Amino acid sequence: MKTFIVGISGASGFIYGRRLVEEISKDNLVKLIVSSNAYLVMEKEEGIKKSDFIKSLNSNVEIFSEKDLAASVSSGSQVVKTEGVIVAPCSMATLSAIANGLSSNLIHRVCDVALKERKKLVLVVREMPYNLIHIENMRKVTMAGAVVMPASPGFYHKPKTVEDMVNFVVGKILDQFDIQHSLYKRWRESEDQ
Repeated sequence: MKTFIVGISGASGFIYGRRLVEEISKDNLVKLIVSSNAYLVMEKEEGIKKSDFIKSLNSNVEIFSEKDLAASVSSGSQVVKTEGVIVAPCSMATLSAIANGLSSNLIHRVCDVALKERKKLVLVVREMPYNLIHIENMRKVTMAGAVVMPASPGFYHKPKTVEDMVNFVVGKILDQFDIQHSLYKRWRESEDQ
């Protein structure tokens, strides 16, 4: 079993983080950090209470408080033993903190550690349009080694539901870590067979 660290920040799109954790934790361990603002977004967007969400997590998920800066995952000696870190969705405030080396919560700290340890860091930004500060922060984290993935679903696989569009984005995140899945039909996939 491999280990992944997943952060869910307070941007709109909690569904991306929730679906990602469901998929990764089927066969892997997930160290999950959910911000307090993410829980607020979850209640507004999905009507799920924090306690119900936590109960829904499978046994392969260990949850951490964003306030616990002394958590095991805050250390480089622990982060290096993982496949990497994913923040989905990644708010522009979280992006800014990461781009500027500010570690005011555990999500920020884990991302900072991933960059310093040269571990894969994927940031699924969920905002539009971008202003120049957003773009500059995306440039900075990219130059530092992160992968910026806007939550932009494709349409060549002919999505019929919101779940299809979410699965496309989650599948693209999983592709970054070579995790096998069948969440969406790849471009011209049926022609290859």
